[in-house]
Amino acid sequence: MRSDMHVQQGRSEPGPEIWIRGPAPLPEEPSPSPAAATPRRFSWVGVHGGAGATTLATVYGGQDCGRAWPGPADPQSVLLVARTHAAGLAAALGALEIFRRGAAPHGLDLDAVVLVADAPGRLPRPLAERVKVIESVIDVYRVPWVPAWRLGELGGQRPREAAALARLTGHSR
Repeated sequence: MRSDMHVQQGRSEPGPEIWIRGPAPLPEEPSPSPAAATPRRFSWVGVHGGAGATTLATVYGGQDCGRAWPGPADPQSVLLVARTHAAGLAAALGALEIFRRGAAPHGLDLDAVVLVADAPGRLPRPLAERVKVIESVIDVYRVPWVPAWRLGELGGQRPREAAALARLTGHSR
């Protein structure tokens, strides 16, 4: 038989000969669905005092690092937290600059910025424009004003406006 021929279903057709050495490999197991995967753990890092990192860690799970970088035993996936007032957004931009320059501790993975409303209602235009700047460089998750959280009532329903954050942290209902 010619080397450019192979037998297929009892007839010769042109093409390369194919030889398999040993048993054919078994197909790989399908990877578990994302819904079955364990929720990813995050370190919540407040970029200024009162940002809401403690509240978010309580409501959505993960490690509350306060205003410090995660330690070696903490999750290395970081969610930066800031309020939506002028000082909070400036602090968020400053923290993003630290990551951009490579000045954050080695091994940290910045996943997103979480912006917590500093008051009910819409943001004034100058603050909304700063949010757009942050959104242009990283994923941003918004958390609305939650009156119950202000009273320390953290066990209730999570705000539906923050459903994307709940999915990210594996705490969607």
